[in-house]
Amino acid sequence: METAEATKNPPLPKGRNMSDHKSVTVMGLGPMGRATARVLLEAGVDVTVWNRSPGKTEALAELGARPAATAAEAIAANDTILLSLIHYDAMYGVLEQGDLAGRTVVNLSSDSPANTAKGAGWVLDRGARFLTGAYMTQSDDIRHPASHLYVSGPRDLHESLRPLLELLCANEYLGADYGLAQLYYQAELAMFHAYLASLQQALAMIERSGGDIDTFVALSEDDAGSRRDFTRYFAGAAKQGGWDDLASLRMMHAGAQHVIDASEDAGVDAALTRTIQDYYQRALDASEKAGETVPVYRVFRGDAA
Repeated sequence: METAEATKNPPLPKGRNMSDHKSVTVMGLGPMGRATARVLLEAGVDVTVWNRSPGKTEALAELGARPAATAAEAIAANDTILLSLIHYDAMYGVLEQGDLAGRTVVNLSSDSPANTAKGAGWVLDRGARFLTGAYMTQSDDIRHPASHLYVSGPRDLHESLRPLLELLCANEYLGADYGLAQLYYQAELAMFHAYLASLQQALAMIERSGGDIDTFVALSEDDAGSRRDFTRYFAGAAKQGGWDDLASLRMMHAGAQHVIDASEDAGVDAALTRTIQDYYQRALDASEKAGETVPVYRVFRGDAA
C-alpha cells in the first residue's frame, strides 16, 4: 500500500502531552462533524467549530461551541484540528487557508487508502503532524456501544491523543501506515453496502408477494451469528486461495437464479442478484478453462484468468 512515512512527522514538543489539551477545532459540520463536536462539548472540551456554510454552527454555538468566522481563524484557534469533510480532496482547500506548522491534524473523513497517504504527505510537508481516523458507527451515533474509531498513523501521536479521541468512542489503533484505517473501514463498507441493498430487495420481495415484514424480521433476527460464522469460514478459505468447491459454485449459481425468479415474479428489481450470479458464472467459466476449481475470491482478486 502506498503510504507517507510516519517518521516524517515532527516530534511532539518536549514537555507537551496532547492529552493535556482540553480544546480542539472541528472543521466540517456534516452529520459526523456535528456529532463529534456535540460529544466533545458534552465532555467539557472547549470546541471551536467551522463550516463552509456558516448556518450549521448556530446549533453548536448554543451548546457552547465557539464559531470561527474563517477557516484560518479555526486553524489558529487550537493545536489539534479534527476534520470531518466529504472526502480528502476537500481538505486541501480548507487547510491551505491557515498556518499548519506545529499543529496536529486528525482527518476523520472517508476516502481511499491511496488518497489518505497523499493527504498525509501534504499535511506533513506543511510542518504539521497527522493522524487518520474512520468512524465505524451506526449512523451518526458515535456513542453507541458498538461504535469504534479506526485510527492509523504514528503510534506515539495516537497515544497522546487517545484520551481526547476516546471521548468520542472506543479506538482501534491499526498501525503506522496512514492508509490502514481507511482500508479496514472501506472493506467493512463494501459488506455493508451490499447488505443494505440486499435487505431492501428482500423486504420488497416480502411485501410485494403479500408476505409480512414483521414475520420476516423475526425469522432473520438470529442471522448475526450465522454471518459471524460465515465470515470466519470464508476468511480462512481466503487465506488458502478461496472457497473452491465446484459443486457448491454450481449450487450458488442456481440458487441465485431462484432468487431472481422470486424477485421478478413479485415485480421486484433483481439486478443486484444478477450481478452476484455473474460472479459465480465467471468463476465457473474460469474453472472450466483452467481444468480446476477457480474460487469467486480469485475473481474479486482479479487473477481468475
